[in-house]
Amino acid sequence: MLIDADAMLGRYPRRDVGTGSITEAMARMDRFGIAEAMVSHTLSWLHDPATGNRELLGLVAGEPRLHPCWVMLPDTCGETGTAAEFVAAALDGGVRAVRAYPADHGYDLAGRDAAAMLAAIAEAGLPLLVDAPQLGWPALESVAARHPGLPVVVGGLGYRVLRQAAGVLARTDNVYIGLANLSSHCGLEWLVERYGAGRVVFGTGAPLRDPAEAVTRLMWAELDDDAVATIGSGTLLGLLPLAAR
Repeated sequence: MLIDADAMLGRYPRRDVGTGSITEAMARMDRFGIAEAMVSHTLSWLHDPATGNRELLGLVAGEPRLHPCWVMLPDTCGETGTAAEFVAAALDGGVRAVRAYPADHGYDLAGRDAAAMLAAIAEAGLPLLVDAPQLGWPALESVAARHPGLPVVVGGLGYRVLRQAAGVLARTDNVYIGLANLSSHCGLEWLVERYGAGRVVFGTGAPLRDPAEAVTRLMWAELDDDAVATIGSGTLLGLLPLAAR
């Protein structure tokens, strides 16, 4: 079973990747054999997290295969409420994970401003998703070390970054690698051999990336069936709150 931890709804304004509709998302999932997906909204990323997060809940209501993933901000300016208010609303809305865009939204994820929000997210048992270009590896390791109960899934690694990721994976227990845009040749096999399949989470980056990329990388990898199943859904399910599994 494949569960996509890295997908998005809503129109993307910078290039034509479809309308971002529920219909397109479901058709894409059916085409590639993806059973479920955790989805964020482009509004939460490119406009206003509070508005996009609310819009997302309405879009996925009544869609049992789609699970909301909210976008966080530090609570210093009050846009998404206090950390406690944000997490309470997220849990009430059935949110399964939280995503951060520190570079795009102009804050330091490892700094004091985001600390209260990260602590609340960790206490709620929600994993944090962040793409590697949004922060440096030292900052990522700092976040993981300060919040050891917070699972951090790093996506969008790209090419020739495994050396940077390796040290962080070795020194932490709560950092995981997302499969979307894991572009190093045989990088997936290397990660599994060195750190285990339980440190890798399946995600496609759809619709900005073609899901065929991640699906093919997993299904054609030189891995045994147990490792493929773990990456396809097992790792993610283990990171979610008990009620969400």
